[in-house]
Amino acid sequence: MPASDDSPKPSTAAASAVRLFPLPSLVMFPHVIQPLHVFEPRYCDLLEDALSSDRTIAMVALEPGWESDYDGRPPIAPVACVAKIVAHERLPTGRHNILLRGLRRVAIRQELPPTLSFRIAEVETLEDYYPASGTRRADAQRRILELARQLLPDSEALQEQLDDLLAGDASLGMLTDVFAFTLGFSTAIKQQLLTECNVDRRAAILEDKLVELAQRMQLSGDLVTDFPPRFSLN
Repeated sequence: MPASDDSPKPSTAAASAVRLFPLPSLVMFPHVIQPLHVFEPRYCDLLEDALSSDRTIAMVALEPGWESDYDGRPPIAPVACVAKIVAHERLPTGRHNILLRGLRRVAIRQELPPTLSFRIAEVETLEDYYPASGTRRADAQRRILELARQLLPDSEALQEQLDDLLAGDASLGMLTDVFAFTLGFSTAIKQQLLTECNVDRRAAILEDKLVELAQRMQLSGDLVTDFPPRFSLN
């Protein structure tokens, strides 16, 4: 169960080492699924290492300015998402298609010395927490879902999925993660939402951004059509 007082609870788990998969425009979240096409040699090495052990990797966004040192060790965001490889296809070309499922937020504590072709960092798990003084979360969940309806294509199957989310037992934290990942926000906004562990604050930020996005969509006449997410290329 998530913590329910007014301040975050530090994780009781010891810091652990994870494989880092930095990308410039992909922010992964817990509870979501992302296909990925892997072809860079260092990330193929990372993938082989993960497949031979716990099948987990930490997806982390590159900080602005990464272009000048992409092949090296450019700065990364301070919060990442550990993901599990749930499906894997090895291609004849030596490339890979994988399907990732987001598991948990982690804070990057320190990177380990570069002894392998890919980067490794020591991380600490970040848990969602719910302040005891929080507002009515069922109302926040309903508002977020109604805003999402305005932005997603008017598909019967998709609307049924939204109804299931509203009627089901999905937590507000899960809901914010799913829509933060799915809808058309910038990498910077997604990283802001990933970094925020206070679920009430995260929901408030998401709701504000959804209102802004809906206003822009009304002006342009466009809807979010990239649902479910397409393959991301490394």
